[in-house]
Amino acid sequence: MSEGKSYSRSKALFARAQKHIPGGVNSPVRAFKGVEGNPVFFSRGEGAYVYDADDNGYIDYIGAWGPLIIGHCHPKVIEALKQQLELGLAFGAPTEKEIEIADLICKIMPSIESVRLVNSGTEATMSAIRLARGVTKRDKVVKFEGCYHGHVDSLLVKAGSGALTMGAPDSAGIPESTAQQTYVLPYNNSEAIEEFFKQHGQEIACVIVEPVAGNMNLVPPTPGFLETLRSITEAHESLLIFDEVMTGFRVALGGAQSIYNIDPDLTTLGKVIGGGLPVGAFGGKKRYMDMLAPLGPVYQAGTLSGNPLAVTAGLIMLNEISKPGFHQALTDNTEKLLTGLQHHADAAGIPFCTNQVGAMFGCFFSEESKISSFDQVMQCNLEHFKQYFHSMLDQGIYLAPSAFETGFLSAAHGEKEIQLTLKAAEIAFSQLS
Repeated sequence: MSEGKSYSRSKALFARAQKHIPGGVNSPVRAFKGVEGNPVFFSRGEGAYVYDADDNGYIDYIGAWGPLIIGHCHPKVIEALKQQLELGLAFGAPTEKEIEIADLICKIMPSIESVRLVNSGTEATMSAIRLARGVTKRDKVVKFEGCYHGHVDSLLVKAGSGALTMGAPDSAGIPESTAQQTYVLPYNNSEAIEEFFKQHGQEIACVIVEPVAGNMNLVPPTPGFLETLRSITEAHESLLIFDEVMTGFRVALGGAQSIYNIDPDLTTLGKVIGGGLPVGAFGGKKRYMDMLAPLGPVYQAGTLSGNPLAVTAGLIMLNEISKPGFHQALTDNTEKLLTGLQHHADAAGIPFCTNQVGAMFGCFFSEESKISSFDQVMQCNLEHFKQYFHSMLDQGIYLAPSAFETGFLSAAHGEKEIQLTLKAAEIAFSQLS
């Protein structure tokens, strides 16, 4: 950490946290193991900025890992939550707002004809997998290297996100018999998919994929990859699940499926639909969703599902991002940021490249001109990333504390924030050369 900033309170809080919280954090990537040093503890956010326990300010490129697409503490979200607080925190019973958000989700994403609200992305993917198995009466699941779908036992195999950051893409505590239900294939490799399905197609309940991989940093699909998944699952009567917990409503209003024009059988959602509060959802074709209890034999339940606070914030968020030109402005600003970063890296002679889909972006310290595979991600220069991260942090730019996480812009990031970020990056790259 920089000598010019005081992080004394964050350091003290981290020491205190380790007494009763494993590793001092409630989600592993927060521990800064991927970048070394002590984690920063935050106290508040406003627009494009976050402020730590020592009152240091930062331009935030995490946005609570994606959901704060209109920035921290948006006035409309705060006002709506205040009104809901006076009405009730939770009921464990149906509310009208659940219907409103379900109607809105189905309107925005036509592949979703019916949707069930849950409490997290992990819960959404777990439930979607169970539903797919119930529909097909098959057990096996296909996922892809570096794709993270939450900490579901059967999906925490060669996973991305925090698992990669911790150097443990497989987890202890998962029975071998459970792991054996999951096949892992290389992302963006259509030939491997076709060959695999020739041998095992009749065993597969579903294929789950991040249509834009966001948990091994940002890796977009190569031409034909998603199309192959769609055609081959249809041919073998397996379900195709798009995990759009990260990309849904963020890379485009209709999610990644609207960009690549693919119609999945099921979609998992989270992040944005709660406006920053804990929430998730899964939905898809009505003939499949009607297999869920109380209509069908596939059981799924949750006392807090459809929590009125989360739904209230999500409705405001979805209505704000549905305004004309919203996503195009985000995309343009993200492109401007990445063009500037590439310019400064090239000027400093640092091997560096970027990926972008909408307002999600990835930065890689690599000799490659473009990153499209898990293997390429794993060959990136992690030491350069660590140095870059800390230099940017010390200059008031908060990036994900892991080389395997995606960056996010919000509508609150304007020209001022982009130029301040590029100025900091110029210094950071020069320190690496």
